[in-house]
Amino acid sequence: MIRIPAALKRFLDGQFEELAADPVALARHRDFLGARLAAGLVGLAAFPLWLALGAPGSVFAALTFVWLLAPLPIAAFLARSHRLDAAHLLAAIAMTGLVLWVAMMTGGLTSPMLVWLAVVPAEAALAGKLRTVARAGGVVVAGLAALSFAEVAGLTAGVPQWDWYGPVGTLVAVAALVYLAVVGLRLVVVQRVGEHIVGAGEQRYRLVTEHTADLVTRHHTGGEVEFASPAARSLLGARPADLHGDGLFKLVHVADRPAYLTAVTTAVHDGRTTEVEYRVRSRRAGDGEDAFIWVETRCWPVAAGEADAGVVAVTRDISDRRANEAALAEAREAAEAANAAKTRFLAHISHELRTPLNAILGFSEILGGEGVVTLDPARRADYVRLIRKSSQHLLQVVNDLLDMSKIEAGKLAISPEPVAVKPLVEGCAELLAQQAAERGVTIRTEIAADLPDLVADPRACRQILLNLIANAVKFSNAGGEVAVSAHRFGGTYLFRVADRGIGIAEGDLARLGTPFFQADSAYNRQYQGTGLGLSVVKGLAALHGGDVSIESKLGTGTVVTVKLPSDGAGKADMTTVRSGFAMPVEERKSA
Repeated sequence: MIRIPAALKRFLDGQFEELAADPVALARHRDFLGARLAAGLVGLAAFPLWLALGAPGSVFAALTFVWLLAPLPIAAFLARSHRLDAAHLLAAIAMTGLVLWVAMMTGGLTSPMLVWLAVVPAEAALAGKLRTVARAGGVVVAGLAALSFAEVAGLTAGVPQWDWYGPVGTLVAVAALVYLAVVGLRLVVVQRVGEHIVGAGEQRYRLVTEHTADLVTRHHTGGEVEFASPAARSLLGARPADLHGDGLFKLVHVADRPAYLTAVTTAVHDGRTTEVEYRVRSRRAGDGEDAFIWVETRCWPVAAGEADAGVVAVTRDISDRRANEAALAEAREAAEAANAAKTRFLAHISHELRTPLNAILGFSEILGGEGVVTLDPARRADYVRLIRKSSQHLLQVVNDLLDMSKIEAGKLAISPEPVAVKPLVEGCAELLAQQAAERGVTIRTEIAADLPDLVADPRACRQILLNLIANAVKFSNAGGEVAVSAHRFGGTYLFRVADRGIGIAEGDLARLGTPFFQADSAYNRQYQGTGLGLSVVKGLAALHGGDVSIESKLGTGTVVTVKLPSDGAGKADMTTVRSGFAMPVEERKSA
């Protein structure tokens, strides 16, 4: 490669500082400016030598040497305007004019000087544009046509002729060939600069695309992929070639394809950056099956409005981000549900506490007043019974709250031990028999006498049964029956409490057992309660490694089944138990 002296290169580059970002264009400008300055200086240096050799001193010869200085003002024009195409056109006109001028004085169309016309389009090729070469060729053709017309019309008859045939003509032809060789070398210099820039750019591009986890793609205006980076393997489990054409489009989820195409076409036609999130089929290394993942693609328009217009897109996996957003949304909904539950709890618990407290205070004032001596014994006993009933209700509410708090906090410990099932069930039924009788409800038990002992916490089991039986009695109509049974199947005990009461609507079944939720949640509801009883039952069953299922139909009754491991070996983790109290997302949305 031809090396330009550093001082000269700095001078030439200094004329085109704004082209520093485009090394190829800078090299073309530098080459043109250097060649024009060299040609002009050679013309200045040759003029004294021409005179010293006693060459013709006619006006024609003087004009010829003045013409040799034309490259200097053309160089000045390029340095000021930086219009390389226009400068090449001026140089083509000046060179063609000089060659034709000398040719008229050296034989016209038979002059050896015409060989230099081949230099004109060759130099124009240094601009790197076919249009510039075509213009230079047009100038040469026009010049030859003008010279032919001048000879035919006899316009060159009075022009003095120089004898350039023989050795001089050969020297002129050889000089033209040498100059053409120099032009060829200049073309090689510019070409190598371009190849170096392209190679360096491709190397940097390859380095980036091969070592980034994001997928880089180049798209045609219609969205077809013409290039895909190696990240296609890690992101989609596909070869880059598999994405070419409509390969990537086929992997996009059908529902997301309109958004994908809109982003690509908008970047092309509107010339602005676009972003889109969509699902794409992926088979990552090590995965057995295809799965859709969420990705984000950002599209940049390239050379908008020209033949090579298209889009460069960068695609990255955002599945984790989408999962985090979904988790945050679920957490927010859970917090909102907890806040709504707290509001319901405050409303319900105030009612549940105020009613028995008012009864206790009212009847206590009556019994402690001066008129108590006038009350007959039956009335006083009735007042005492009401005070006791209200106190028991308060105690039950407080116990449920305490148990629920302990379960949610993970502080409620159970102590499994052998428990006789038949006495356990019958004892709970006897405790609630009076309450059932007051409502006109009968409690019936179905327990085999030979049932083996259940290994569980006796207090927890008693509370489970008492809560379920009390609920069944409360929601049964007068004359109804509550059936309590216990059976063993393999290593599992089934406790079933069935009633023929009001039942539960299908839409409320999934939410039963959520703290403070009641199917009848209006402030003027018919049945009292905090909605904690079934939550406590679920929590205590979960602590034993069991679960609770509910079957009900509005107007026909309810069946609640509690499954407990018979050997007490199924104790659950407290974190799992606490998570069981969270209302499902679908249910929170409908709540």
